[in-house]
Amino acid sequence: MTSESQAYIYVQLPGTLNTVPAALLKVEKLRDGTFVGRFRYGDRYLERKDAVEFDPFQLPLGDIVREFTKLKGIPGAVRDAAPDAWGRRVIEHKLQRSPGDLEEIDYLLNGPQDGAGYLSFGTSVEPPASKRRYNRTHQLAELVAAAEAIEEGKRVPEHILEQLEPGTSMGGARPKATIEDGNRLWLGKFPEKGDRCKLQRVEYATLELARRCGIAVCNARLESVAEHDVLMVERFDREYAQGGYLRFGFVSGLTMLDCDDDYLDRERWSYLLLADQLRRWSEKPDEDRVELFRRIVFNAAVTNNDDHPRNHAVRRTARGWRLTPAYDLVPAPLVSLERRDLAMTVGTYGRTASIYNVLSQCERFGLTIEAARKEIDKIVAVVRAWRDHFRVHGVSVKDTDYIASAFLPESFFFEKPPEN
Repeated sequence: MTSESQAYIYVQLPGTLNTVPAALLKVEKLRDGTFVGRFRYGDRYLERKDAVEFDPFQLPLGDIVREFTKLKGIPGAVRDAAPDAWGRRVIEHKLQRSPGDLEEIDYLLNGPQDGAGYLSFGTSVEPPASKRRYNRTHQLAELVAAAEAIEEGKRVPEHILEQLEPGTSMGGARPKATIEDGNRLWLGKFPEKGDRCKLQRVEYATLELARRCGIAVCNARLESVAEHDVLMVERFDREYAQGGYLRFGFVSGLTMLDCDDDYLDRERWSYLLLADQLRRWSEKPDEDRVELFRRIVFNAAVTNNDDHPRNHAVRRTARGWRLTPAYDLVPAPLVSLERRDLAMTVGTYGRTASIYNVLSQCERFGLTIEAARKEIDKIVAVVRAWRDHFRVHGVSVKDTDYIASAFLPESFFFEKPPEN
């Protein structure tokens, strides 16, 4: 027996506060448990002079039905607007359903209207009216307590769940919520029970260290809530306008690489392939490829090995698609001195986070060996002073010692691969 579900897809048109119906997605679950998604733009949408495609390569404007079998039938650019791992937990908690009871479209339809990018979803042709105002900073204590309750499996009041719903992959899988403050929207990232250190403060210091390295990083700040730190990360897919917020298109590295979160798709988790995609996607591909190279070097230098494709993205600006500011930069204190790996392929020698591998394919990023070495030297010079930088940003001695092994490990400086 097969079953079919559907979702209408709306888009907030670039440069406006106008949200319009744009497409219909139908997903059929076949007898063997596989899925077929069928996507089509609406005729009235296609007639608009200001219609925009969700993905210029997989979802160009046109009146044909496009079929998708990967990602349980969900096109990548649509999936990027869906709730992330934490958002899915909130939805499951709200519906009192287990993950096995919900299909992908259920998560789309039960997610917040304010998801990543400019897409939203509903069950009728016309977009629903806005449901709620944004959270404010004075609600942070209540939101932190609610996130802790969900972690512990306790019930949370319905009105708090409505406030807690996140809808963007820009903050990883950690508990979070969108906060409005000073005509800006922020992601408030909360602590987790299992944290071994004050991770919000560590992540904030790491973001600012990357900024000092010349990397384009999202704006961030810390808010103290009782005994907790909340990391506030400004949403770069929003911009205040009189009467609301403009929304920018958002497409993740996963979609650009046409792959999934699953490690079975790992052969396509590649900085080299992502650099190639930037040549197609980016309005300024030369600048964005060099920027991507800097991020590889920084990730290797601080052992940020959670640099998977979902933690890279492009956004649609007024002139075209550009690499987003960097986000989710967290050092991992590993013991190994002989080798460190990143989540994505770095060069000829796979995922190895060493200078010889970083340099091995630098031309894919538009850099000569000499130019690439200069980029590495500049970043290393800044990272060497990381302890002083972290102290200035309020990271405790205890937490600094805990994460110390992440920074500039011996293996990072290897100039040639070890002999077999």
